[in-house]
Amino acid sequence: MLRIILFVLLFIGCEQSEMAVSYKAEPAKPVRFLALGDSYTIGESVATNNRWPLQLANQLKASSVQVDTLQIIATTGWTTRDLLNGISAANPPENFNLVSLLIGVNNQYQGKNFHQYLSEFPLLLNQAIRLAGGDTSAVFVVSIPDYAYTPFGGGNAGISSEIDQYNAAAQEMCGQYGIPFIDITPISREGLQRPELVARDGLHPSGIQYREWVELIRAKLF
Repeated sequence: MLRIILFVLLFIGCEQSEMAVSYKAEPAKPVRFLALGDSYTIGESVATNNRWPLQLANQLKASSVQVDTLQIIATTGWTTRDLLNGISAANPPENFNLVSLLIGVNNQYQGKNFHQYLSEFPLLLNQAIRLAGGDTSAVFVVSIPDYAYTPFGGGNAGISSEIDQYNAAAQEMCGQYGIPFIDITPISREGLQRPELVARDGLHPSGIQYREWVELIRAKLF
């Protein structure tokens, strides 16, 4: 079980006042980790050991945290609907004590109606909670990276605007559930200035970028 201490910080000076949340958590031992997502979770275009869930598991092990299980349910190109179907097909057990969710970029890229994401993302949150044995403190969400800041995206401001819309919705829903939302998007937005953050395909994050995600996740949760 993750024990989460919630701190609420009020930020002033934006167009609208926002509530920002930071979390600290300590995983039970041994950790049973389930990572749900799409290409960003399965690690498209990087070596298996550079996938961020595996990097996180390895870093926890290096910190003397026993990791008993790492299961990934993710496929390149998956939308929220695809992930729901993928979870159903995989039928994983409901005994994980660490569950991550990162999904939505393909809804945006494939031009799906935004309302589909608004209706299906909460279903995925509930699935994640169910697979964590009903423990919301064992679940965390990772924001969608901004692929506009890659050679493929070419700095397209329209992409960034839509990614912001998806992430804002996900963050709000996480707040309603009391689930940590880890915002890795600013890291991805360094991709054009720091080419080493982008994989060789010119689109997906590199293992270096995933390592920086993991460092942020660990700073926020562990």
